[in-house]
Amino acid sequence: MLKWFSKKKEEDCTPLDFSVLKTDIHSHFIPGIDDGAPDLEASIYLIKKMQELGYKKVITSPHVMSDFYKNTPEIILEGLTDVRAELKRQNINMDIEAAAEYYIDFDFEQKIGKEKFLTFGDNYILVELSFMQAPNNLFDIIFKLQMEDYKVVLAHPERYAYYVEKDYEELVARGVLLQINLLSLIGYYSPKIQQKTKGLIAENQVSFVGTDCHNMSHAALYEKCQTQKDWHDLVNSGKLLNATL
Repeated sequence: MLKWFSKKKEEDCTPLDFSVLKTDIHSHFIPGIDDGAPDLEASIYLIKKMQELGYKKVITSPHVMSDFYKNTPEIILEGLTDVRAELKRQNINMDIEAAAEYYIDFDFEQKIGKEKFLTFGDNYILVELSFMQAPNNLFDIIFKLQMEDYKVVLAHPERYAYYVEKDYEELVARGVLLQINLLSLIGYYSPKIQQKTKGLIAENQVSFVGTDCHNMSHAALYEKCQTQKDWHDLVNSGKLLNATL
């Protein structure tokens, strides 16, 4: 049994930039529609930072939440058009696409099979859960999505305090792909989340890694992630799918 909460101190490694990933799948760069970039200027600043960190492509993923961020594909794609136009105007050579980060709740479940969701790559759909508790029928919802040919990617599973090792094992066994946040590698959210992230990496359960970048404060921390042993281990696992997108 893996000791998920070992606190052994590890030495920093030689920086390994994110060109090995090529693509970031989780960010909030469409201006003014969620808790990410507030305006176009901030969007461009953050995208330029992604380029400096080695990314060749970003798939930005605005929140879609029925009671808070009532974004639609039309709203998101209209914002994407504006961002692309400004990148072109400034001669910034960064490929950008848009999907969404869907909050799983009752309203989301009602849309399955009735509405087309924004996806990325091979029909991957990025979803998130409440930080309080998972829906009681989560596996039914996942199955419904899979029956519609979606490949379910769970955003930042390490941040759900109610999940323990066996829960992650069951999610993976049911075909859910796990996407950890880079900042979890450096204890940004909490030391406990950092240790859970180590466990997921050690068990080869991570399929995607994302910045989940919302703002300039986040952007300033990613270089530190590049020196973490867990980041090197994650790359060396051969499990990451980012570069296939």
